[in-house]
Amino acid sequence: MSEDAHVIFEQTDTEGPNHATRCGVFVEEALSFAESHAIPLDAVAISQGPGSYTGLRIGVSMAKGVAYGRGVPLVAVSTLELLCVPVLLYHDEIPEDALFVPMIDARRMEVYAAVYDRSLRPLRDVQADIVEADTYREWLDRAPVYFFGDGAAKCRDIITHPNAHFLEGIHPLAKHMYPLAARALSKNETVDVAYFEPFYLKDFVATKPKDLLHSNI
Repeated sequence: MSEDAHVIFEQTDTEGPNHATRCGVFVEEALSFAESHAIPLDAVAISQGPGSYTGLRIGVSMAKGVAYGRGVPLVAVSTLELLCVPVLLYHDEIPEDALFVPMIDARRMEVYAAVYDRSLRPLRDVQADIVEADTYREWLDRAPVYFFGDGAAKCRDIITHPNAHFLEGIHPLAKHMYPLAARALSKNETVDVAYFEPFYLKDFVATKPKDLLHSNI
């Protein structure tokens, strides 16, 4: 929860995919904090994806419920743009001409990624990339490129271009949503609470548990 560009309430869980058990608890605690301190709720921001299908569904459903119940706008921010915020805030050593490639781990050597400049202007739209040595050569040949996010670690040994740099410990945290949400609100870029859907990038494919796949029943 942020007020005047400052985080005033924060809850973080790094134990894994716990949206189903922790998201509702954290939201209730945040709303209780706001009410106990007489802080008005002006808008709700949600990370729109790409990312985990289940996590996105739970998060968006929760955000919709709060926005609808409180009668406030709903703002959706790109998860990949969100990953760029702590890089801009805390890494002063990055040159002005650098390019950002935030990565979300998909499967095997696949990542969800986009390319941005330092002003977060998208230079290449979000795609599902199969990472090979030359996947980002177009960008690496023109400027320093910084890779980060939970998909970047598995690419370090594959992308060995001298312009490739890897940042560790960059996560899409809710506390970094404020600059993106404030920018969207200033442009009146809100989403429809009833009809907004997360950006999955790929269709959800349900699979059977392994024990059922080998069952004779």
